[in-house]
Amino acid sequence: MNIPHIPVLLQEVKEIFADINDGYIVDCTVGYGGHSEALLEQNPTIKMICCDQDAEAIAFSKKRLEKFKDRVTFEHASFSTVISKYTDFPIRGILADIGVSSLQLDKKERGFSFESLTLDMRMNPSNPISAATIVNEYSQKKLEEILLEYGEMRDAKRVAQTICDNRPFASAKELAQVLKKLGGKPKIHPATLPFQAIRIEVNNELDELGELLESIYNSKLQDCLVAIISFHSLEDRIVKKTYKFWAQSCICPSGVMRCECGNNHSIGKIMTKKPIVPTKAEEKLNPRSRSSKMRVFRTDSHER
Repeated sequence: MNIPHIPVLLQEVKEIFADINDGYIVDCTVGYGGHSEALLEQNPTIKMICCDQDAEAIAFSKKRLEKFKDRVTFEHASFSTVISKYTDFPIRGILADIGVSSLQLDKKERGFSFESLTLDMRMNPSNPISAATIVNEYSQKKLEEILLEYGEMRDAKRVAQTICDNRPFASAKELAQVLKKLGGKPKIHPATLPFQAIRIEVNNELDELGELLESIYNSKLQDCLVAIISFHSLEDRIVKKTYKFWAQSCICPSGVMRCECGNNHSIGKIMTKKPIVPTKAEEKLNPRSRSSKMRVFRTDSHER
């Protein structure tokens, strides 16, 4: 079986989950199945729930993980919904690699790459909104808003105006070529941040991440390791802020002189003071890993 994808932070993920010897690990974004295969091989007594909103990813991973079929449950769904469906299962680990998968990037017909001949960017092809909808139909003001919020672009107004002045666009390649003329930072393609912003809007990515984290909190999982791999600062900021809140025992407002909340709100401990990032060797082997960051949290073993 030809497997072109190299999963990011693979050794680090294996180390994080190495001591789990019972129950289930949930791979919220199974993709090509690289992380799941490594964990199933390393931890022979665990089972896995492998989720993806992309039917193509599920089909690929089913073939790849065929030898573990008695230990794997597949879920074709958005990662924000998977935990709440399995609250009765003994979940001991949760992994979410929330970047665009290589399966999606490498297929030009999916419209994620600068060379794509379509303008799509949907992680779930059944999603009614595609990149073409946003690029060709959003108002200039709305485009500027998403470029500023999701791309953190100082020149959002100029880029939004350029898009509107040159539309309609039929492909990601055509859009990338127009954006390239605007110039930008050295070594970074000028279309990188606009594409990021459009992709986040298409797939509702930040809300999906927030809903996943909320579902983990509401599920009251005991003695569970939660590892989230993010690929840009907006996602990492959400994970960092959420973990900090989860670890706080007192949640009273800062101006309160005496604790009034009961001082018992912590649900566990942050395991990574700083995010885990790829080694130089991994970055060289897999350039797509460069911006990845993994943060880990362990929930308490006692019932809340």
